[in-house]
Amino acid sequence: MNIILRFFALIGIISLIPLILFASFLVFFEDGLPIFFIQKRLGKEEKIFKLLKIRTMYNKTPNLGTHEIKVENYLKIGIFLRKTKIDELPQVLNFIIGNIDLVGPRPGLPNQDELLHFRRKYKVFRSKPGITGLGQILGYDMSNPEILAKIDNLYISNKSIKLDIKILIATFIKQYRSEIRGEFSNSIKILEDANNV
Repeated sequence: MNIILRFFALIGIISLIPLILFASFLVFFEDGLPIFFIQKRLGKEEKIFKLLKIRTMYNKTPNLGTHEIKVENYLKIGIFLRKTKIDELPQVLNFIIGNIDLVGPRPGLPNQDELLHFRRKYKVFRSKPGITGLGQILGYDMSNPEILAKIDNLYISNKSIKLDIKILIATFIKQYRSEIRGEFSNSIKILEDANNV
């Protein structure tokens, strides 16, 4: 199944080269080189890999989690690229290589100690990370590492082709996210209540 998906992903990324080149030109025009942002992330079994994205922040922005970055660090075009997910397109290459899946927990940084601790505790590293994930579409980020790790574990425990398709659709269609939240509402409430104790 993964081989077939990677084949279609390769066709997809080739067809999107004009869009990636156009986005790259806009980044270069605003802030020069480099165009791509390469960052070390933690994959399955805590294996470090290099994640590839189109750069959306100014050069010399600190190497921190997205939730820790101030809005003034973002390129003007970067805000648009992030909103439309165009900056994520090069990650398809990570998928083709086999570093990540299309859907899974979003990969964290090696220096995010709290997130690392909780992902170990809730056994999140038994799964490959993804380009998109349950936590991402439901609005959970690395600012609350424990509940994010719990949401990641919830996804892994319920992982299926059907759920992955729903998450992929919800990544681009916001209205679809409420349906997924409804499916997991009881589980999420239990997780949030336990986190607030």
